[in-house]
Amino acid sequence: MSKKKINAVLFDLGDTLLNFGEVDVSAVFKEGAKGTYNFLKKAGQSVGSLKKYTFRNFLAIRWRTFVSDITGNDFDSLELLKKIGKKQNYKLDETQWQKLAELWYEPLKKFGHPEENIKETLSKLKQMQLKLGIVSNTFVTALSLDKHMSQAGLDGFFDFVLYSYQVPWRKPDKKIFRYAAEKIGEKCENIMFVGDRIDKDIAPALKMNMSAALKQAYTNEGKTCPPNAHKIQKITELPTLIEKINR
Repeated sequence: MSKKKINAVLFDLGDTLLNFGEVDVSAVFKEGAKGTYNFLKKAGQSVGSLKKYTFRNFLAIRWRTFVSDITGNDFDSLELLKKIGKKQNYKLDETQWQKLAELWYEPLKKFGHPEENIKETLSKLKQMQLKLGIVSNTFVTALSLDKHMSQAGLDGFFDFVLYSYQVPWRKPDKKIFRYAAEKIGEKCENIMFVGDRIDKDIAPALKMNMSAALKQAYTNEGKTCPPNAHKIQKITELPTLIEKINR
């Protein structure tokens, strides 16, 4: 276990700060398609049948996800929606485009909840003079995610928030960890990374000489935590863990 002093904590978002659990992706996508389809119809847009609308967006997402898997670059979902809309001749103002993006995220958002006492835990970490940040792999627009965090009571605690679509890399690329360290203003050896994925969060953080804490989640069930990483059941364990490391 690392004995280096921790001055900052970087968190993953999904299934770390916000617990989603196993989600029926197909059902969530269909619900998002129905909600956005109705929104566009009410806005006077020509959208055709719901079936064609759903399939058109499904193909676009699948293709961009495939490209991202090859390039290691996440895409901006809002820009993708605008690209699709341009082909369909949608006439929306910026507020309507942002609302459309929110409606696509809304069905998934219902599943994402912070653990109990998360605000008290984050407050304690800030009282310990620790810098806090978020590094999340996602193509969901920042507007939707920031709003979700605010509604979950997670806003105001973080010095730095980074969504992978905003930069040319995503985890586990070492460049995004280095970039996050620079932004939060600490050496990697003085940062703890907290996440639920061994492959995307823990292993690359350790390679960057960060301390790492694996949070229990369905994504790591049955998997062995690296011996040089810490393992926690809940975020509420972090203050005690970091105090122990820094003592």
